[in-house]
Amino acid sequence: MAKINTVLGPIAPENLGLTLPHEHIIAAYPGWECDPLTRPYNQEKIVSACLKNLEPVKQFGVRAIIDATPVDLSRNVAVMKGVSEKLQINIVCATGRYTEAEGKWIYFQRRENVKIGNMQTEIYEGIMQEINYGIGQTGIKPGVIKVATGLNKIAPCEEATLKAAAQASRETGVPITTHTEDGTMGPEQADILISEGAAPEKITIGHMCGNASLDYHLDVLKRGVYIAFDRFGIEMKIKDQTRVATLIGLLEKGYANRILLSHDCMAAVYGRGGRMPMEEAIKFKNWSFTNIFTNILPALKNAGISDEQIKTMMVDNPRHFLSGD
Repeated sequence: MAKINTVLGPIAPENLGLTLPHEHIIAAYPGWECDPLTRPYNQEKIVSACLKNLEPVKQFGVRAIIDATPVDLSRNVAVMKGVSEKLQINIVCATGRYTEAEGKWIYFQRRENVKIGNMQTEIYEGIMQEINYGIGQTGIKPGVIKVATGLNKIAPCEEATLKAAAQASRETGVPITTHTEDGTMGPEQADILISEGAAPEKITIGHMCGNASLDYHLDVLKRGVYIAFDRFGIEMKIKDQTRVATLIGLLEKGYANRILLSHDCMAAVYGRGGRMPMEEAIKFKNWSFTNIFTNILPALKNAGISDEQIKTMMVDNPRHFLSGD
């Protein structure tokens, strides 16, 4: 039985427990570090801010979080470690890359353009470096590989990352979690990853709750992968009520063992921060690390979804996905 890498070291799968499988302890879009008006970095204050936002999950029995922040969204495993130690919750960090539109790509693009290196090969080598030896000088090893694609298309650098991730997963057994933009390109992501040798049960297609079509979800699920309803509380384009209805439809068809639930929430962000305009804030009124427990699970139970089905989605599936157990 494979151990699961966390920021505090490997753990046995049975010690994972109830898990939020797609969240962010701290993240930021590239460019914040170039802003002269950004707040000074203070790790102790950042950890404290994260703890304030994450502490409430403990009352609901959460024992683990998968932090899906790739390096180009300002992944910080030292902050994750500090939060994990103080909160006494296991945190699994990620290797991998983000989308072409919102990640950091010019370095690899320039290297490939002047024929210094091959993008897919170099991304693969970077992923393997972190899996085998740890992130930077921390010794902390990732437990998942993060990949991402844009809206309605897969850019060349995103395809290179998918293929590199599949190769790394095939060779190491480390699973792959994905970002889809508004739930698009799920089948295409799965097809590329599987065709490149990644095991379907080692793949979670993320943000599928951005699409309300039951047929679309079934099309992805027939490939044998997991799917994630992991943006509960982000209601800019689709309401949680709609997500719940789609989820219930899938559960009634017997797919509890292929679905994971989370929020894609952030405990802290780098940069200036600032208050969100009211018309935008109202769309995020339920976006927190506890929304699933206070709003979504009660709605599921009212619809007749059983405690066993909920346990399958929130305890068993993350454990199987991370460990193969």
